[in-house]
Formats: sequence, structure tokens, C-alpha cells
Amino acid sequence: MTLTFVNVGYGEAILLECPDPARPGGRFVMAIDGGSIEEEEYQDRSSGRIPFMEYLCARGLDHIDVIANTHIHEDHLCGLVPIPGQWFPGEFWQALPERLPWPLRPLPIFPEANPSQRKFLQSMNDYRTLRMQIEAGGGVLRALSAGWEAHPCPGLAIRCLGPSQARAEELAALYADLNQEDDFAAFRRKLSALDGAMNNYSILLRLDYWGTRVLLPGDTNCLGYRDTAPEDLAAHIFKVGHHGQRDGADSALLEAIRPEAVVCCASSDRRYHSAHPELIRLLSDTGANLWYSDCPQLPGLDLPPHQALVFHIGTEGAYTVEYESR
Repeated sequence: MTLTFVNVGYGEAILLECPDPARPGGRFVMAIDGGSIEEEEYQDRSSGRIPFMEYLCARGLDHIDVIANTHIHEDHLCGLVPIPGQWFPGEFWQALPERLPWPLRPLPIFPEANPSQRKFLQSMNDYRTLRMQIEAGGGVLRALSAGWEAHPCPGLAIRCLGPSQARAEELAALYADLNQEDDFAAFRRKLSALDGAMNNYSILLRLDYWGTRVLLPGDTNCLGYRDTAPEDLAAHIFKVGHHGQRDGADSALLEAIRPEAVVCCASSDRRYHSAHPELIRLLSDTGANLWYSDCPQLPGLDLPPHQALVFHIGTEGAYTVEYESR
């Protein structure tokens, strides 16, 4: 199995490819988040940054079986929107229940919106577009919560560890509340509440490929694991949540995971205090090898420009890692 963390700057975009003779081209293909689609994110490509769609086209893919969106934030969702026009997925995985009233009306990007609000409004509208596009084309919409499990190809089990059903219900209530007619001030309060809570509603995926476990928590921070049994978190490879900001992990969480390798999806400019030095030290102290999707400026770290970080995972528990440049 190949697990590729594409360098989309500040954001996350992951491509999973797994051998499967029953699939077109002999492999199962899944896109997990898609990074940002904003041009500003890719104006400086000196570190190797590349839009997810551009990277996928260069790979020459013939199909994508599943698109998964961990949560509705611009730096995770918006880069997924162009994909169905090129490779229509059979399934779309996300956390919102199907029973919510669809479609949620397009949300206005009001003139007073600050950059954070503008990005969130864009991601909400793009989520609506993506969901409607896949549904109209006959794709299957799956709402994931803790306990859900899939076996999409030989040797690969994908289990959802979060959000819990109760947390998914909270998310649904916050999301549906935006449909209610209200004054502008109340709408902004509701929008901010949903935006602030969204990270810990991320779908938290654990991959198990012939015994090698990979933990992909989206932007879940260390408080977002409270509904998950510690024994379920053990993983060989851990993509640390929230871009390596200080709240991405703590000692108790790392004691439960015990990773051999940690991936941090921080941008080269370490925006929003991503790849926080205190967290990087905490991760280093576990003895795990640290890898980065981009090239964050950190003391003693001098990474080559790269378009992606690639894990090649074998059937005997062994894996290799490389930075991919083009």
C-alpha cells in the first residue's frame, strides 16, 4: 500500500493506493482531504507545494474509488471539489448524517467577514457543492462515526474511531441550526460556534494494512480523543492532528499511540504556530521518526523541497518512507 501526503502547504491532502485485482487498474484508490484551492497558497512553490488536483493529474490516475473529508474546513475540503469532474468517486465519506435537510442554502460571504470567516464560509459552500455533485451522479454518501468499519480491498481494514455518535449528533445540530431564519448577529455567532468546534468533529480513521496501523485524525486535537478507548489508538504511523499545533497531542495521547513514525502537515511558514517547537520536542522524545508534508522552518531541520511524503507499506509489517520531488 502507498500512502502519500501531498505538499499542499498549510492543509492536508492524502492519497491512498492499495493493490486490489478486483478494481480498475488493479488498485483501490482513495483521496482523504484535498488541501486548499486558493491560488495564494501556491504562489511560492520553492518548498515543492502543489495543488492536490495538479498532483493527481500528474500521477495519471485512471479512477478514484472513495473521497473522504475529515471535516469542513477550507484547508482540508476545498481541494476535493474539482475531483468528481475528473474521476467520479463511488463513495463520499464524511461525518454529517444523511437525514439533515439538503441542500443547505448557499451561505453569503458577507463583506464584514474576516479571513477566517471567509475561508469557513467557502468551505461550507464547497461542501454543499461536493455533496450534491456526488449525490446527483449516483455516488454513495456515507456518514461515518465511531464503530463504523470497511474492508475495501485485500489486507486493508479501515475503522472510524470518531466522532462518537453523540458527537456526530452535536455536529448535526450545529449545522442544521444555520438553516434557521435569524438576524445577522445571531447567524455570525452560530457560524463561529460551528467553526470553532469543527476540528474535534473530524472523522478519525485508523487504517490496518496487514498488521501495520496508521492513525489519521484530521484536525482532532488532544481533547478530541476523550470518547476513544486508548487501546484503539495504538498505531505504527501517526499523522499528528491540527498541523502540529501545540494542542495536537499530549503525553497521555502519545503513550496510547506509541508511534514509530509521525507525520506533521505544517506549512513551510509554520502558519498559526503549526509544527510548534514544544510539540515537536514532545514527539521527538517518544523516539519516533518525524516526517513533514512541507518544509517547516525549525531549528536543525533542513528538508529538501518535495511535492510529497510517501510511505510504502508492505504485507509483512515493514515500510519505507521517502520525500518525492518532481
